[in-house]
Amino acid sequence: MPDKIVQFNERVIKDELKELVRNSVEETLNGLLEQEAEQLTNAAKYERTQSRQGYRSGKYSRKLGTTSGEVTLKMPKLKGVPFETAIIERYRRRESSVEEALIEMYLAGVSVRRVEDITEALWGSKVSPATISELNKKAYENIESWRNRDLSGIDYPYVYVDGIYLKRNWGGSYENVSILVAIGVNTEGYREVLGAAEGMKEDKASWESFFKWLKERGLNGVQLIIGDKSLGMVEASMTVYPQAKYQRCMVHFYRNVFSVVPRGKVALVAKMLKAIHAQESKEASMEKARTVAETLKEMRLKEAAKKVENGIEETLTYTSFPFEHWIRIRTNNTIERVQREIRRRTRVVGCFPDGNSALMLVCARLRYVTGSHWGNKMYMSMKHLKIVSTAVA
Repeated sequence: MPDKIVQFNERVIKDELKELVRNSVEETLNGLLEQEAEQLTNAAKYERTQSRQGYRSGKYSRKLGTTSGEVTLKMPKLKGVPFETAIIERYRRRESSVEEALIEMYLAGVSVRRVEDITEALWGSKVSPATISELNKKAYENIESWRNRDLSGIDYPYVYVDGIYLKRNWGGSYENVSILVAIGVNTEGYREVLGAAEGMKEDKASWESFFKWLKERGLNGVQLIIGDKSLGMVEASMTVYPQAKYQRCMVHFYRNVFSVVPRGKVALVAKMLKAIHAQESKEASMEKARTVAETLKEMRLKEAAKKVENGIEETLTYTSFPFEHWIRIRTNNTIERVQREIRRRTRVVGCFPDGNSALMLVCARLRYVTGSHWGNKMYMSMKHLKIVSTAVA
């Protein structure tokens, strides 16, 4: 096979092209700075006119990191008129798109430890830990503003609530910290994260404080609260929103029943439980539940039968609402899917130094997932629901 007449060194060519682009960017930016100086002084370089507003006093060099590499800017010095450039903010050392990308990496779930290596691979230079810390502070400020935003002006008939446990360091030992999350569906049929707050543990005091915080921010028009039957949550929600009904997530209910069922019989019991919620009305479901309970007793699953008898009615609250909404409001799947994304991200971190850092990362992830996955997609049509607005106390 004949040798190639012409051989290319791809690496050298790429380096040359990159340098060519970098030089072009540098030349363009410096040309724009020179034009700005002319406009501010109302005179070209060395030009003497009666309309001159100021005088040049040399230049100073300044580095700027761009996606094309680091460039050197020749910043004009002016006398008699301040030089404020619109090209790049004063003292900025990196173009804004790079900073936005760094924040996006953090919100998308990239660990802070990897950011330095990624920035070096993408932009040719590492971003210092101090810069990453400052950018995280900026992200935290935005997240805190979003977390405490006003909710008034529109009603949220359906509210999903749940808590997620994370690990935190406390005095050299590790303990759980609970982040309470609420997601609402407004009267226009769109989902929205209503809030997230640290709850130390999922008890009545934590839940009551959480619901009061939501109400103070304007959460109004709540008709149904969907969630697991966690300690104190139901009582707390009814205290703050007495007009709302409670729907126990049927999936969580199933898991509770399965906890007292032998593994070999779980599949059969699951079919029996699903048959209860497949009925066309609450009355039919209650009748089916009585039949299932009797069958479980015959199978010598008395504990499972007792759980069905005592807990089935609170899983059927959804039947009081439009049939078109049943599949959406009888489970807590809306919030469960989001929490899976949170757990995926927090596994990378492991143990948080404090509760606030855990809360901030959860909120960042909530914003990112809901913003990128939900977008402007309508979750359900609300034309079948009678809107009953209630004033915030």
